[in-house]
Amino acid sequence: MTNENALLEINALTLHYGVIPAVRGLSFKIQKGQVISLMGTNGSGKTTTLRGISGILPPSGGQVLFEGKDISKESPHKIVQMGISHVPEGRGIFPQLTVIENLKMGAYIRNDNQGIKEDIEKYLELFPNLEDRKKEYGGTLSGGEQQMLAIARALMAKPKLLLLDEPSMGLAPLVVKEIFGAIKAISNEGVTILLVEQNTKMALSVSHYGYVLETGEIVAEGTADELSNDSAIKNIYLGNTQN
Repeated sequence: MTNENALLEINALTLHYGVIPAVRGLSFKIQKGQVISLMGTNGSGKTTTLRGISGILPPSGGQVLFEGKDISKESPHKIVQMGISHVPEGRGIFPQLTVIENLKMGAYIRNDNQGIKEDIEKYLELFPNLEDRKKEYGGTLSGGEQQMLAIARALMAKPKLLLLDEPSMGLAPLVVKEIFGAIKAISNEGVTILLVEQNTKMALSVSHYGYVLETGEIVAEGTADELSNDSAIKNIYLGNTQN
């Protein structure tokens, strides 16, 4: 993979939960405009890597460089301001706020009221289900609608890099297709995406490149086509790719 003009550069990143190492000396780069998948079995360090990038879990070693600047010691709030939005596993929407209010919360770092209004309309158009329920509370939405809202809320911060953690988890196949259609559309708008997803078939369908993790280390990498067609990698690391 060409590494010129990397938007995000991970250098020997190490992350711990207490004394337990979850990611060990991880290094990879992401170019602007790419969709990159992090794949592997449960416990391989995928979610932990996203938490390290977004500042939720401070690194115990190595560097996270964003646009050439070391952000390893920055707070999550500052990292959002710099242009990285994180949609965590489990969605994390505000259940007692309406859809519109949730979207406005996503724009808390902005003060361009007209731009915020236009982006709310844009993302309600991207997710028509949310348009139909825009005045309803987040807690009344279905799981799929909550996932759409979580993604739309993250986009309201106008990120350069979007971190997506298991966007299809627990969702019906038709909803998964809708979510991944939106991910493709977001990518086409120029947003760089780092995707963690157990449904490897869907992940690779929207990705340019992928890395396979095992116990916090990269054990394989390649273009989406290369990983899709490597039977050994699929059988050992990627698991079931059917949905």
